[in-house]
Amino acid sequence: MNLVDIHCHLNHAAYKDDLDEVLERAKKAGMKALVVSGVNPVSNKEVLALAKKYPIIKASLGVYPIDALGLAEEEIGLPRQTVPINLDEEFTFIEENIDQVISIGEIGMDFHWATKEDTYEKQAENFRKIIQFAIKIKKPIVIHSRKAERECLEILEQEVHGEIPIVNHCFSGKKNLIKRSAELGHYFSIPPNVLRSQSFQTLVKMVDLKQLLTETDSPYLSPFPDQRNEPVNVIESIKKIAEIKEISVEEAAEAVWENYVKVFGE
Repeated sequence: MNLVDIHCHLNHAAYKDDLDEVLERAKKAGMKALVVSGVNPVSNKEVLALAKKYPIIKASLGVYPIDALGLAEEEIGLPRQTVPINLDEEFTFIEENIDQVISIGEIGMDFHWATKEDTYEKQAENFRKIIQFAIKIKKPIVIHSRKAERECLEILEQEVHGEIPIVNHCFSGKKNLIKRSAELGHYFSIPPNVLRSQSFQTLVKMVDLKQLLTETDSPYLSPFPDQRNEPVNVIESIKKIAEIKEISVEEAAEAVWENYVKVFGE
């Protein structure tokens, strides 16, 4: 089987002592591509370095909405961003390394870590600017929309008209938003905690197999309580997709791989 993790954070401190072992387990399980997502200028540089060192790793360079505002002050295992990001400088950096970049993400809006009342206008402005850049360089975008699903969708409807693929990472919106996004042709990446998440199971039921991808968001969203997540666990997403869609695990894996190739061009 060809397996793919379209969204993970292998530059996280959780892997500083055993990344080679993590990658070896992934390869043995049939993983063919691991898309590591950046969240700010420092982490984007780390992601690029990993992609250059390990062929299985693909770089997705991003601007996390909270980092863009300079509000990511907690120590979370990824590089901290305590001042607003200069988007134009980051766009220049991405273009300078465009041959190593397969997507732009994660990007979007977040009203979990910042209030909508205080930050909507600036988050929306940043989001639109990044979308326009992604369209300019013709790269797919990976969307983070925590507690901002409707707001992100409305902006995407206004800014993107089929020019580039849109992937909703860990989408937690209501059924009407899932339907609306799916009808627009968006893709949805399913994390392995779908095993115990009714909302992700509902998403898989509602969305056509041709619009599903798999991710782990490693080291987060493990299917197993109190365990660090890692790319090898993408097989749990595949198994659950196969069960819900009533197809074989092999059929589910092949469909997701074909979707990955279509979206990311790899």
